[in-house]
Amino acid sequence: MALVGSYVALSKPLAAVLPVFLLAWLRFGIGGLAMLHWLKKPQDEPPLTPGTHRLLFLESFLGNFLFTICMIYGVSMTDAVSAGVTMAAIPAAVALMGWVFLKERITPRIWSAILCAVVGIALFSLAKPDAAAHAGGSTLTREAGHLAWMGQLLLVGAVLCEAAYTVIGKKLTGTLGPKRITSLINVWGFVLTTPCGVYLALHFDFAAVGVGTWLLLVFYAMAACMWTVWLWMTGLKAVPAAQGGVFTVMLPVSAATVGMVVLGETLTPVQVLAFAIALAGVLLATLPPTATWRLRGKA
Repeated sequence: MALVGSYVALSKPLAAVLPVFLLAWLRFGIGGLAMLHWLKKPQDEPPLTPGTHRLLFLESFLGNFLFTICMIYGVSMTDAVSAGVTMAAIPAAVALMGWVFLKERITPRIWSAILCAVVGIALFSLAKPDAAAHAGGSTLTREAGHLAWMGQLLLVGAVLCEAAYTVIGKKLTGTLGPKRITSLINVWGFVLTTPCGVYLALHFDFAAVGVGTWLLLVFYAMAACMWTVWLWMTGLKAVPAAQGGVFTVMLPVSAATVGMVVLGETLTPVQVLAFAIALAGVLLATLPPTATWRLRGKA
């Protein structure tokens, strides 16, 4: 999640040069070339069943394709602050889905970690310097107000897609290895984005793209399609989905850190407090139960 936040922050220059679905198509294509050797079935893995094929498709369709659509268009109909507050519900959504579909037991400690994650992300979003500007509202915003409900609905859809991505990923790790899952869902991502990607590619001037942008695109593709997915699936193989969902707080934390270090952005004191609360949730989620009780005793 920290790596995801890093490449999200650094992908701003890419989105300014390449259309979103062309960027997604190139990302899956580059990632697929790098993972061709991961597609081969290991000898100790069972053959893919129809049910596993369906889960792999849903993992890519919900977590990659539909999530991107809901997130981009949801933000365009509302604002970044609303998106941040809504996305703060991801840890809780993961926990609930894990309880319903995976029959996972959620301990009070994990619920406390989820609460810290939700409060931290929501507080960070509300404390953004542009929050007041959004609250005042421009003429354009007021004219588009009737679309706000649809934007919020799309953002809720993005939350559910991301939660489903984690829960389905946890299910897949029971039968497939992290590398194979990563490569197979990337194949589906490439297939799903190919129609739009090919159309946009035929009408795009690739000669106008600089060398630095191409290098950044390669990093983005490797990080988004290969490294982060493999790390995420490897982690889910060892921890419950609800506990893993808490770590989504690292996305805004690392994105803001990169924004400060690389892009020269600043944080307000309230945002620093928000990050402290969110990271407290990560601490609660990772500490062994005995260590948690020791901390409480010292407090």
